[in-house]
Amino acid sequence: MFAKLISCIFVLSAVFPAGRSTALVYGQTVDDKPKIDVSRYRDPVGGMTADMAVALALENNGELQAVRKEVDVSRALIKQARLRPNPKLDLSGAKQIGGADNNQMAEVMLPLELGGRRAARIAVAQRELEIRELALENQERLLASEVRIKFGEALAAIKKLEVTEKTLAAAKQGFELVAARVTEGKIAPLEQNIFLVEVNRLQSVRETAEGKVETAMFELRNMIGLKPEEPLRLRGDFNNLIATPPSVYGSTDYALRERPDLQGARTMEQLAVAQIEKAKSEGRIDASVKSGYQRMNTGFMLSGVDDQGLLRPIQDVFHFFTFGVEIDLPLLNRNQGAVEAARFEREAAQRRVEFGELTIRREVAVAFARYNRAARSLSIFQNGVRDQANSNLQVIWQTYELGSRSLLDYIAEQRRFLDVENELVEAELETYIANIEIMRATNAPELK
Repeated sequence: MFAKLISCIFVLSAVFPAGRSTALVYGQTVDDKPKIDVSRYRDPVGGMTADMAVALALENNGELQAVRKEVDVSRALIKQARLRPNPKLDLSGAKQIGGADNNQMAEVMLPLELGGRRAARIAVAQRELEIRELALENQERLLASEVRIKFGEALAAIKKLEVTEKTLAAAKQGFELVAARVTEGKIAPLEQNIFLVEVNRLQSVRETAEGKVETAMFELRNMIGLKPEEPLRLRGDFNNLIATPPSVYGSTDYALRERPDLQGARTMEQLAVAQIEKAKSEGRIDASVKSGYQRMNTGFMLSGVDDQGLLRPIQDVFHFFTFGVEIDLPLLNRNQGAVEAARFEREAAQRRVEFGELTIRREVAVAFARYNRAARSLSIFQNGVRDQANSNLQVIWQTYELGSRSLLDYIAEQRRFLDVENELVEAELETYIANIEIMRATNAPELK
């Protein structure tokens, strides 16, 4: 990019090669720190893409892993809700004090779960599972957006570092030319000192820019579950990452259908309906069937004559088969309070659905408004600012070479051009983030 800005420098490059990094000016030198290797942070072939970063984050995020376990809990609770109640075994006995009478009884009771109790219990468990599954999907949606935004911020920091590095390289070459002209006695040493200050300032800016890159990369590593010391290089360009979204009307309809948080609110309403039915079923009549066996050994304090004419105590063992039905009569407690509470829960869920729909419409509208403004700003920068700033810098350098402009004019224009380049990166990042916000608001997997 900056090769055009210093075309006149290459005429003297054979005499003053660009590899020369030290020039004495009243005891001062240009820092000979080597050029930053941006490939440490960016690899256009083998680097990590935004989609790969999202996949890693969804796999390694501890909170999502916990929510997935909660989904497994709900699946197990459905299995439990489908089970029928266990039968009850009642064992009892009696012994006459001071006598020989005794009896033993064994009775089995089986609850029938009348009134749709079991079906209502299963329906509640199924709705709770759906709510947790949608909560998991919603957290995945939010995390994916956060990772994509952090990926874009790291990519923007790398691009700013590249811009600063190229600007510094061009400034060093310009400094070499000025130093050569001072040596030849064509200009005063003061201009070399002025240029030296600017070169050192740019080197300081470069250090700050690299620090921001390292910080963004560490934050991205943390989000996707990598250790700070693990290598990470990014792959991608804003030109390819920014997509033109569909219409706001179609996106709004899609969001109202597909947003998992709104689906979760609707499922909460369905859960409230299921809880109403469960509360009603628990207030209906219920019954349990019983059957058993009883052995009774009893007699009287008298004697009788047996078949052989002998006196015998009146004592015998009797065997009984017992059966019956135990009925719960909901006369006083028909679960009225639980039914009323469940109805209030349903009304609350309906209000949340209405508010959720309104919120989604607002979020989609805001995301599209942000994107439209950001895209226009980026277009202006690309077509009406950057090229003109580049041309202005070339002209001022050439006029400085001809002696029509001062070195300070060139340095000021160079700073403006660096600002323009950084603002262009910011405009690309803002458009990219607005793109991601549309994806987040509409729950779109990607924008075509």
